[in-house]
Amino acid sequence: MKNQTTMGRLMSLLLGLLIHVLPVQAQYYGGNGKIEFGLGVGPMFALTDLGGSAGIGRGFLKDLDFPQTKASYGAYLTVHPAEWLGFRVAASIGSVGANDADAPNKGGAEVDRLERNLHFRSTIREAYAAVEFYPTVFFEQYADLAKKLRPYGIAGIGIYNFNPEVQDVDGSWVKTQPLRLEGQGFAQYPNSKPYELTQMNLIGGIGVKYYLSNTMYIGTEVLYRKLMTDYLDDVSQDYYIDPIHFNQYLPAPQAEQARRLFYRGTYSYPTTRPYSEYQQRGDPKQNDSYFSTTIRFGFRLGGEGRGRTPRGQRCPIF
Repeated sequence: MKNQTTMGRLMSLLLGLLIHVLPVQAQYYGGNGKIEFGLGVGPMFALTDLGGSAGIGRGFLKDLDFPQTKASYGAYLTVHPAEWLGFRVAASIGSVGANDADAPNKGGAEVDRLERNLHFRSTIREAYAAVEFYPTVFFEQYADLAKKLRPYGIAGIGIYNFNPEVQDVDGSWVKTQPLRLEGQGFAQYPNSKPYELTQMNLIGGIGVKYYLSNTMYIGTEVLYRKLMTDYLDDVSQDYYIDPIHFNQYLPAPQAEQARRLFYRGTYSYPTTRPYSEYQQRGDPKQNDSYFSTTIRFGFRLGGEGRGRTPRGQRCPIF
């Protein structure tokens, strides 16, 4: 309920911002097409402890789990107080996932991930505000937009909601946060802290637009999200807990489910030592992240075709 309330407050804040800002911007800038609306679709990728390619796990692109790639969809609205600057509000929904079973078996360090045998999936709902910067505007010869190619950078802050799930032995998908599979909040594991499902993120990326006309554009964009949690995949700690503690902190049905799901390894061990205590579950030293690659299509509201007017020679607007 708390997560839903936080998301609702954010959406109310963004809606209020649009209600107050857009009429003013439309009054002063609408005739010049200073307001842009766009839609986007493309793949979303998770960068977490799970999945990965051959060898030792690395950060960023090396360990993308392409078989688990899911789609994302978004809508954007940007106000341009100047051609080189834009203020964007946006919302999107997508899905991410990763699976150790996708790691190739080449006999190297990736075998540990294969035998760990963890996986997850999650829907991500996101809203954010960002600033767009168009550096090439300062070198443009003409003021109209038709047939212009404009690269840009973007940076902002957002709020997102996630809810990791794993597949149980009967094939059903189970939300893992309530199960506290790494002993989150257990007195026996003080380093394992509970996590919220709605959190802030930092956003950065690059993109490019091509204006088909003064009122229509297509483009592509890559947005990276830096997270403040290592639990996008519900895996962080570098140890497995003693499953006996689930009985102390969870109701009986949840405790039984947690014991099935906290450890899903297929390791082979000598009979002279316990199994899970000697293996690494996750890596708490680096937070998770995700990014998206989007194809965008949009319009400039109120834009007018003005021909090949040299910049600086347009009539003033009163």
